[in-house]
Amino acid sequence: MPLKLYYASGACSFVPHTLLEAIGEPYEPMLVKIHKRENYESAYRSINPRSQVPVLVDGDEVITQIVAIVTYLAERFPRMGFLPTEPLAKTRVLETLAWMNNTVHPTFTHIFMPQKFTDNPAAHADLKAHNTGLYRGMLGELQALATAAQARGWAWLGGERFGPLDAYALTLLRWGGIAGIDPAGFPVLWAAVQRTAALPHVVRVIERERLQLNLYQPPRT
Repeated sequence: MPLKLYYASGACSFVPHTLLEAIGEPYEPMLVKIHKRENYESAYRSINPRSQVPVLVDGDEVITQIVAIVTYLAERFPRMGFLPTEPLAKTRVLETLAWMNNTVHPTFTHIFMPQKFTDNPAAHADLKAHNTGLYRGMLGELQALATAAQARGWAWLGGERFGPLDAYALTLLRWGGIAGIDPAGFPVLWAAVQRTAALPHVVRVIERERLQLNLYQPPRT
């Protein structure tokens, strides 16, 4: 029975989506249309009561949360080298991945969906403005990560092999465009993201999800 991935176009599920595509073995990509609130329908909630994506299904096992899914895929398909094998190097990649998921990602959510954090519409603009500043600083941290990887001679953000950090960095910088942040302001990170986007397995996911890499629109004058 092939693995099954429940994903939403443009969401953080892009990360395991690209890993599964890179593995090259049969799997079932299952689109969940969040804009139609399919993630709140009973059929989906029977799979994940938290109504979130991604979800990885392996036979009778249901796995949620990015870090858990990535770790599972890395250990099930060790030949792919999604995570380093040396303990400290692996810890550092997971440390960064967790930060991307539990800090950078929620900061963007405050920009994109401020209504999730307050039912006062008058506060939405302040939430967006404040968190856009925070998010810009976090993209700066990702730029520093890309610069450090380049200085070490690494081909990718986590080392010599494509992995989850590369796919998540692409997602987070892409979201920056939605927040009005120009990716060109982070040239090393933007170059790394464009290199990731050119990988054949990433190209296939971008096409399946119908994504535009650069969503930044300059302000009208």
